Amino acid sequence: MSRIFVTGGSGRLGRSVVAGLAEAGHHVISVDRDAVPAGELPAGAVQETADLLAPGEAQRLLRETKPDAVIHLAAIAVPFSAPEDVIFSTNTRLAFAVISAATEIGVPKIVTASSPTVLGYGSPAGWLPPSFPLDERTPAKPWNAYALSKLIAEQTAQMFAAAQGERIRYAAFRPCFVISPEEWKGAPTQQGHTLAERLADPALSAPALFNYVDARDVADFLDLLLQKMESIPNGETFFVGAADALATAPLADLMPRFLPGSEALSAGLTGTSPAFSIAKAQALLGWQPKRSWRSELKSHPTLNDETSALVTAGTGAKETS
Repeated sequence: MSRIFVTGGSGRLGRSVVAGLAEAGHHVISVDRDAVPAGELPAGAVQETADLLAPGEAQRLLRETKPDAVIHLAAIAVPFSAPEDVIFSTNTRLAFAVISAATEIGVPKIVTASSPTVLGYGSPAGWLPPSFPLDERTPAKPWNAYALSKLIAEQTAQMFAAAQGERIRYAAFRPCFVISPEEWKGAPTQQGHTLAERLADPALSAPALFNYVDARDVADFLDLLLQKMESIPNGETFFVGAADALATAPLADLMPRFLPGSEALSAGLTGTSPAFSIAKAQALLGWQPKRSWRSELKSHPTLNDETSALVTAGTGAKETS
């Protein structure tokens, strides 16, 4: 059992990460400005309320809790949800404050959250990648403060890895559009739409290139990453997503409708293939997501007939490897 310090533990992703790591047998210290109700905190977890941007606060908490690993999730999590300078300053300062404090204290494993948005899709000036599926080699071209702040978080971890050598292990991960457990039951997603609405209208998922990931799969990924960090290259970055796309039709058909000029690039995204590759996490870590919208929506029979029809439509496509 490890002691794991999770920043942003009260957030949409953080709650599932805290719960998943606690369920896996770890002692989890959840740190956030806002506390979750005591009854919602899983066994094996404790919470600390703190402003990690306050001078010395990250060092104080880390010294007091003495974790074996740090997972940094805390951030302004939605692009354009605050002024651009506020998003950039908050997210970059948080990443540096937490990673530098953990490094100074000597925490042996440090992981920071990034975002697929670092690639630059959705740019008003237009965007096309060199190829699909997108992976960690796809060039980063952030066009807003949120995406840039996440790229800098990755580079912050890599900077410390370059300075520390093998003494401390660092990694970053890019979780796709996060679906929390309550959203499978009909709660609105981060953008205010239900999953049924996002599936019924491809225009709602197109801005994120139809990517998604179950928050519990992210928790599983992080548990495995912490186990394997000493045996993989230091400072690695991973995409973390579902094994399929959040769509009822192949992306080879959908992508050209919403990404002009992508007909040839997306021609290989047949069947249920997603736009983002998780091959690196599969190869280096042996990680595989366990959950799909096709199985998770079907597991909630209280959802309406329209959702059931979408699940049926989504499972009708020919599977591809």
